[in-house]
Amino acid sequence: MKVLVVDDSALMRRLLGTVLSEAGLQVRFSRHGREALEMLTSWQPDVVTMDVNMPEMDGLTALAMLMQARPTPVVMVSSLTERGAQATLEALALGAVDFIAKPGGTISLNIDQIAQTLVEKVRAAARARIPAPRVSAPPAAAPSRVRAHPSPTPHATAPGVSDERPAGPRPAEGVVVIGVSTGGPRTLEDILPQLPADFPWPVLVAQHMPVNFTDAFARRMDALCALRVRECSAAMPLEPGLVVVGKGGTDMVVQRRLGRLVAEARTESPAHPWHPSVDVLMDSVLRVLSPPSVVGVLLTGMGDDGAASLTRLRQQGGRTIAESRDTAVVFGMPQELVKRGGAGVVLPCHAIARQLCGWLHTERASA
Repeated sequence: MKVLVVDDSALMRRLLGTVLSEAGLQVRFSRHGREALEMLTSWQPDVVTMDVNMPEMDGLTALAMLMQARPTPVVMVSSLTERGAQATLEALALGAVDFIAKPGGTISLNIDQIAQTLVEKVRAAARARIPAPRVSAPPAAAPSRVRAHPSPTPHATAPGVSDERPAGPRPAEGVVVIGVSTGGPRTLEDILPQLPADFPWPVLVAQHMPVNFTDAFARRMDALCALRVRECSAAMPLEPGLVVVGKGGTDMVVQRRLGRLVAEARTESPAHPWHPSVDVLMDSVLRVLSPPSVVGVLLTGMGDDGAASLTRLRQQGGRTIAESRDTAVVFGMPQELVKRGGAGVVLPCHAIARQLCGWLHTERASA
């Protein structure tokens, strides 16, 4: 596998190159985006790691041009700052497959902290489906919080949407749990903005993402959605019309307090390798809600986080959706759910919101 490391820092090029070379990968280097575009055709790398801030041509400009010239899997290497988080989310919208945060800032001497993760992400990127680039600037104002989204009629099935019907009326209280990892921010942009402002259940999102990134991601999604989107930085009562994103560096859990459902951030569980953990979140939900009051959705990502708990959810009478191979950037997590028999419905990402609205529309009609 050939990897092109693009970074204006000679030290970072050496550090990243050492990690990748020791993993058995062929590595070459570019100092900025313009050099990277030249090597894109002359050397034809399998994966590119791209810094954001560089002279001559910055990473976002180079990424946009790269996706036009020769679409290639790109892993962004970002600083753990607010500005770095915003630029990284923009890069993911432009077509980058994944990102990794430098543990020590712009010039990182602690590269050993991310060495294994870097190699895993680069190898996964080489096998990933490259998402088509999109113009991703959020609208100047948030969508109307009262605008209704047209739902399918009770007896009509939209293309690509299962006509599986709920067994009875919608429980008065329930939640939708979404688990996602690699490729998640871009995929969620194809789902959450399609949900209407009057969506009857709160939505909980466990997106594998480091600290300092989830707040920027929640604010970005809030600008794109009719629903309100917030990071779970403190105890938050759950209510219809709300999307809660698990805070990076923590695990999100749901508890019942004074008769109300509340989402809270907890210290990362050492028994789980990915955070915010989908399994930790779903397990906590099933302790306070009956399975018919829960819908689980497992989207693109490496590994198997969420597969065990969503399988239990389906076995106990809840409903589950797995993203299909056709749209998953990495078909790891949803594939595990399918293999275990835990996927009630398998859908491309652009059909998932319609499935959720179709289920809940039918339930409103039958309630």
